Amino acid sequence: MPRLAALLRAASLTGAACLILAVCGPEERDSQSPPAPAGVTARAGSATSVHVMWDQAAGTAGVTGYEVFRGGERVKAVPGEKHMTDIEGLTPSTAYTFTVRARDAAGNVSPHSSAVPVTMPAPAVDDGVAPTPPTKLTGRADGARAATLAWAGSTDSVGVTSYDIYQSGTRIHSVSGSATAARVTGLRPDTVYTFTVRARDAGDNSSSASGAVDITTAPAKGGGTSTAPAEFRAVSVTEAGARAIELSWVPPRTDEAVEEYQMFLDGTLTTTIRWGAAPPAGRATYRFDAGDGPGATYRVKIRARLPDGNWGAFSAQRTVVLDDGGT
Repeated sequence: MPRLAALLRAASLTGAACLILAVCGPEERDSQSPPAPAGVTARAGSATSVHVMWDQAAGTAGVTGYEVFRGGERVKAVPGEKHMTDIEGLTPSTAYTFTVRARDAAGNVSPHSSAVPVTMPAPAVDDGVAPTPPTKLTGRADGARAATLAWAGSTDSVGVTSYDIYQSGTRIHSVSGSATAARVTGLRPDTVYTFTVRARDAGDNSSSASGAVDITTAPAKGGGTSTAPAEFRAVSVTEAGARAIELSWVPPRTDEAVEEYQMFLDGTLTTTIRWGAAPPAGRATYRFDAGDGPGATYRVKIRARLPDGNWGAFSAQRTVVLDDGGT
């Protein structure tokens, strides 16, 4: 009893939350390693570069980055949202192997993936002629997070080594020069993506871009967060004899504020709406003049530019008939 009383007095004096150290021990550290990345591929993009790609498997939300190894040497580190990268400065006509491992926020690293071999092509001699651009690019969404592209192949004085897939002007993927189709993964649900394709030869000459194709991914299963503006309304208003259309909507829920929208009238892009100051936190409104007379009909819809630069899905389309202003 005297010893217990002494412990209680000590706890009261020091403000300790408990008496037994086993209960008040240090916070348990996350020591569980993420799984090894699967689906690793490596393809030569030219005589000196390789495109490495891997799957972002379900259940790896805690992964904060990936590391790419050439043999046993780490040559690239990328953030967790990426699942592909290009390795430059390689030697023509040389064989390499690549692996990928994941890293989480606690610093735990996964085992290495299976090793993937690739042999670099020989350099083209005095090849300064770029391939012709790919043609007839088409595409379709494969659910909410992937898309498939297809095109007519290019020609080259020596031979096409690879086709590079660009999304809004940024190269995101490469396939071999014998391929005329590619599947792009890791996309956001309910989002519009713009893709083009360029051909590349062993001399690292790149063609001009193909025509662009827009693909809208499907909404997330289970009714996940939509990228479309919600509760979109459009009404005719008249002030001082001037007719206008007033739009209002709830911005899509994103990680950051949405600062830009495109407005389409009768299916045609008409204007871009940008906020001069901070975007409204709640319901947004926008008014534009309507020059036609009473009874004129407008069909209007909008879409938001998301924080990652892609365009979100369209709002519902509303039909507005101009009123007569009470005259």
